[in-house]
Amino acid sequence: MALYEVRGARKVFGEQVVLDSVDFHVDEGEFVTLCGVSGSGKSLLAKMMIGLHTIDGGTFTFDGREVTKLHEREWIGVRREVGMLFQEGALFDSMTVFDNVAYGLREQRLLPEAEIPQRVSESLGAVSLPGTEARWPKELSGGMQKRVALARAVAMRPRMLIYDEPTEGLDPINVTRVNRLLLGLRDRFGITTMVVTHNMRSAFVTSDRLAFLHEGRIALSGSPDEFRRHDDDPILRHFVAASRLDLPTGESIPPPPLR
Repeated sequence: MALYEVRGARKVFGEQVVLDSVDFHVDEGEFVTLCGVSGSGKSLLAKMMIGLHTIDGGTFTFDGREVTKLHEREWIGVRREVGMLFQEGALFDSMTVFDNVAYGLREQRLLPEAEIPQRVSESLGAVSLPGTEARWPKELSGGMQKRVALARAVAMRPRMLIYDEPTEGLDPINVTRVNRLLLGLRDRFGITTMVVTHNMRSAFVTSDRLAFLHEGRIALSGSPDEFRRHDDDPILRHFVAASRLDLPTGESIPPPPLR
């Protein structure tokens, strides 16, 4: 059953049509990757799905409720259930790790203050950063900062999380770590997962299903195996070829050391 459904989504800037009748859905409990070339509108669509950009046509439906034309105050309630982890991570440099992870809980008053320390500790533990509450963002590596941002999103216990290029700028060890974390969080907390990326090596390893955004529309949607069998589009062939540089889905690799 679709938890989030996009039908006929359209977005135009001046005379440029970026999204043209996009049909896309994410089922409950699914791990879906939205892929495509840079500038194809992947991140734009993700931001539209949480109300950060308006839609010029079509509908958005979350859990059976149409959310297309909500006012900003109404979108706040949707964002409690549909979180988004931005590419930059966007930690507050003036706050400790604890206060960064607790920020959303306090801002939206989701928990009494006495219960926040336990939720923060659980969330940091889930991203393999236990005991880092007193540290500052500047003391952390880029990979660790991304995981703190992930802990902040997970602390809200959303039903669905959208990740915008979660492995961008990371070395291969941290790419592997982040991929494992996303899968682990989906399984541990039952979080429906949508990843926006052009990193096909990650997408083919982690995803239940991929959707390829090209020329403003979803050109193909299917399992990794279905993508590998589909080679009648030269751009899609490039992405499938990139996926073959990664390990087969079932092959086991040792977890990287935590740092």
